[in-house]
Amino acid sequence: MALIEVVREVPLSVDEAWGRLTDWSRHGDHAPLTSIELTPTGFNARTGLGRLGFDDPMDVVQWAPPHHCRIEKRGRVVLGWAEITVEEIASGSRVRWVEEIHVRGVPRFARRIEAAAGRRLFSGVIDELLA
Repeated sequence: MALIEVVREVPLSVDEAWGRLTDWSRHGDHAPLTSIELTPTGFNARTGLGRLGFDDPMDVVQWAPPHHCRIEKRGRVVLGWAEITVEEIASGSRVRWVEEIHVRGVPRFARRIEAAAGRRLFSGVIDELLA
């Protein structure tokens, strides 16, 4: 599994930063070829073109707004978890997104590539959500 950590300091209140990061529907606006469908326990990210693609179902298993949540990935293709933490700082908020992710079928020797791709993707999504 690849461990990814993204930390950002933004001039937003804790509530505003939290609201933007946990607006699950908006995540699909910033992840390539991805749409989001809300579910009773979290959401499903569908990535692909037409019928070619895969589902990435996620459950929100810890919820302590506006400071912390944990998401567990329950799919057949993408495995892992993510934790989002938002804390107040003098200039606004510090956001910390930690994710452990593994795409089934990626061999051990390619884990650095998996981590680099994940870091780039999640950094971009987080930056867009907080913009």
